[in-house]
Amino acid sequence: MLQRLLIQNYAIITALEIDFSEGLNVITGETGAGKSILLGALSLILGERADRNVLHDKARKCIIEGHFVLPELEAVTAFFGEHDLDFGRHTVVRREISTAGKSRAFINDTPVTVQQLSGFAGLLVDLHQQFDTLELGKQDFQRAVLDALAGHDTLLARYHESWKALQQAGRELEERVREREQAEKERDYRQFLWEELDAAALKENELEELDAELNTLSHAEEVKERLGILQGALEEGEQPLVQQLRQLQSGLRSIEAFHPQLPGLAERLQVTAVEVQDIAGELQRVYETVQSDPERMALINERTALGYRLLKKHGVQTTAALLQIQAGLGEQLDQTRRLETDIEALEREKARLQQQAERQAEQLTAGRKKQAAPFEQRVNALLAQVGMPNASLKVSLMPAPLQTDGQDHIDFLFDANRSGHYQPLKKVASGGELSRLMLCVKSLVAQSMELPTLIFDEIDSGISGEAAKQTGVILKKLADRHQVICITHQPQIAGKGDAHYFVYKAHRSGQVTTHIRLLDKEERILQIARMLSGEKPSAAALENARELVEG
Repeated sequence: MLQRLLIQNYAIITALEIDFSEGLNVITGETGAGKSILLGALSLILGERADRNVLHDKARKCIIEGHFVLPELEAVTAFFGEHDLDFGRHTVVRREISTAGKSRAFINDTPVTVQQLSGFAGLLVDLHQQFDTLELGKQDFQRAVLDALAGHDTLLARYHESWKALQQAGRELEERVREREQAEKERDYRQFLWEELDAAALKENELEELDAELNTLSHAEEVKERLGILQGALEEGEQPLVQQLRQLQSGLRSIEAFHPQLPGLAERLQVTAVEVQDIAGELQRVYETVQSDPERMALINERTALGYRLLKKHGVQTTAALLQIQAGLGEQLDQTRRLETDIEALEREKARLQQQAERQAEQLTAGRKKQAAPFEQRVNALLAQVGMPNASLKVSLMPAPLQTDGQDHIDFLFDANRSGHYQPLKKVASGGELSRLMLCVKSLVAQSMELPTLIFDEIDSGISGEAAKQTGVILKKLADRHQVICITHQPQIAGKGDAHYFVYKAHRSGQVTTHIRLLDKEERILQIARMLSGEKPSAAALENARELVEG
C-alpha cells in the first residue's frame, strides 16, 4: 500500500506530506483547491511524463517521493529480481525533475528508467481518473476484465508465447518463400553457368600453366638454337669455358704456396668450374626436352580459348577465380534445394503452433464465456445499487480470427432504459453512467486482482443522493481488501472514509499554495456539513453529517 506521499516544489505545492491509512482514504476540498494536483504529482512516481512546467519555483528541483509497504506477491518480487534491485517490504520510490526539466527516477535510491518505474507502479497502484471511463468502451479493457475474473494470467502468458512463436514462424516462412521465389527466377541461369564451368573441368592454375607451356612451344626452335650455342660455349668448341676454368685453376694451384690467399681463390675457381659444368648439363637436358609439337599447341590453343572466354564472361583474371565462382554457384543451387526442405519444415512447425494457439484460445474463450453471465448479473445488481435500476450491461462474445489475445471479439453492450436494445457502451452511455459503471466493474475486478492500492479521482461524477451513498458503500467494501484513495465531492462518500483529508489553498507572501491536512472526527463532521449545505452549515446539516460519519 501507499503509506506516505511527499511532494516538494510541484505546481502550486511548496511542500506537502501525507500519511495514508490502509482502508478508505477520502480527499475533499473546494473546486480548484488542488485535489487533482495531488494525483498529478502522484502520477509522476507511477511513471507518467514530466517537464519543467511542473516546477513551482523554477530555481529548485521538484521531488515526489512515495513510501510503499509492499505485499509479498510473486510479480513484485520477480520485478526486483529481474531488474537487479534489492527487495524490501518498505520501499521508497522517488522522482526528481531538475530545473532544466531533466527527469530522474529511483527505487530505494537505485536509479531506474521511467519505463521500469511505470512497470513497477503498475503492480501496486491502479489510478482511475475521470477520462479513464473511456477505457470501458475499448476492446482491450473489456477483454482484460473478463480475463481478470477468469484468472487467466497463466493461460494468457502461455497463449502469448504461442502467439509470438506463431508470428515468428509465419515471418520466417514468408521470408523463405520470398527467397525461393527469387532463387527460382535465377536458378535456371545459375544452373547453366555452373554446368558450363563444370563441363570445362578446369584444374587449379591450369590456364596459367598452359600459357607458360604454349609460350615455350611457340619459341621451341629459337630456344633450342640458343641452348645449343650456350651449351657448346660451356663444354665444346675450341676453347670451352669449363676447360678454361680448369686451366686457370691449375695455374693458380702452381703458385698457391707463395701467398696465403691463393689457396682460397684456387678453391673458388674449382667450385666455379664444377658449377659451370653442372649448368652445361642442365642446358643439355633442357635442350633435349624442348620439342616443337604442333598438335600439342593446337590442343593448348583450344583449351586456353575456352578458358579466356569464361574469364571474360565472368569478369575475372585467374583460373582460381573461375573455380571460386563455380563453387559459389554450386552453393547457391544447393541453398535453393535446401530452401524447399526449410519451407516444408517451417510449414509443419507453423501448423503445429497454429493448433497449439487455437487450443489455448479455445480455453480462453471457454473461461470468458463462463464469466460473462455472472459478470452481467453482478454488474447489473451494482448498477441498481448506485441509482441505475433500469440500466443493464450485456457481454457480447463473437468468434474472431486468431489474434494477440485469443479468438474473441468482445463488446460490452449497454441499455440505460430497459428498452431491450443494447448498443456498444461508447455510443450510448453518458459520462455519469460511465463513471458509475466503471466503479461497478472495477469493484468486481478488484476482487480477482492482487493490486494493493486503488485510486479514484471523482468517480462520483454526475451522481448524488442515494446513488452517492451506495457508491460510498461499494468503495468501503473495496477498502476491506484494498487500500482505496478517493477524491470526492459527495458527502455520502466522504462519510465512509477511514481517513479524511482536506485540501485547501493558502495565501502567503503574495503566493497561493496548496496544503492538505488530516481531519479529526469533529473537523470531518464540520467539513461534510459544509459539503451538504454551504460554508455556514445548519444544525440539521451538522446532524446529518454526524450520521454519515458515525453510521
